[in-house]
Amino acid sequence: MRCCVIFNPAAKGDKARHFLDRLKSARDGVEFVPTKGPGDATKLAAEMVAKGHETIVAAGGDGTVNEVANGLLRAGNSRVRLGVLPLGTVNVFAKELGIPTSIDGAWTVLERGRERRLDAGWVEHAVEGVLQRRYFVQLAGAGLDARAVELVTWENKKRYGALAYVMAGWRALGEELAQIRVESDGQQVEGAELVLVGNGKFYGGRWRVFPDAAMDDGLLEVTVFRRLSRFWLPLYGLAALTGGWGIAPGVRRFRARELSLSNVGNAAFELEGDWAGTLPIRIGIEPKAIRVVVP
Repeated sequence: MRCCVIFNPAAKGDKARHFLDRLKSARDGVEFVPTKGPGDATKLAAEMVAKGHETIVAAGGDGTVNEVANGLLRAGNSRVRLGVLPLGTVNVFAKELGIPTSIDGAWTVLERGRERRLDAGWVEHAVEGVLQRRYFVQLAGAGLDARAVELVTWENKKRYGALAYVMAGWRALGEELAQIRVESDGQQVEGAELVLVGNGKFYGGRWRVFPDAAMDDGLLEVTVFRRLSRFWLPLYGLAALTGGWGIAPGVRRFRARELSLSNVGNAAFELEGDWAGTLPIRIGIEPKAIRVVVP
């Protein structure tokens, strides 16, 4: 296969860099391209499609996977496949698909070359008056979790790993949260403080926020939290671990092909764990839009 690896040099430090160095020396015909900053992987992925690569591998965290997927989807070449080497802090997409989090194991998956066609979620929002579309493969969120992403520092991510997001979320709960309006297929929810939209089952690791989700059914799973407090967090955590959302107060769940989010206050949204902008936004799904190498 003609393969390109787009990698984030900052992901997982020296261990990942040493492994990538070994791959470079051992894999003839594989092109390795480092990113230089945010958004770079999207541009590089589109360039690698134009060069004729058949498999383009995102080596990094969920943010790198998101950027590479955006590059492939915008290039519009349906024969090119997305591969994953999970080098990030959480690696939700890899966990969803059962891709090993060891780099050796993940590379073995790429060599075997089995693939699935998966849905791709999209978000439309205005940037300086111009409507833009961005894709996501696992998750979009608005409200509390986007605010937590804003509060996470690189130093805390490096020191605490996934716990850094929990710490930031706890801090965000002490702030006054914006109120979000959710509209979908004639139904409306007012005053939500957190809205999570999933293409897969997992959120933030192996938290089953979307227990009924499938990545190839042409639908998004939506979980809306009307009110959040530190008092209810343990119950929400139990529901997320078990998928038993019937025990959680103030939570509404539904499936949708399209929905819109607007707000009273300054509510942000995130894609794949990276801050992406502010509301209002429109969210939808493109069925089986992307080919992904899976175990």
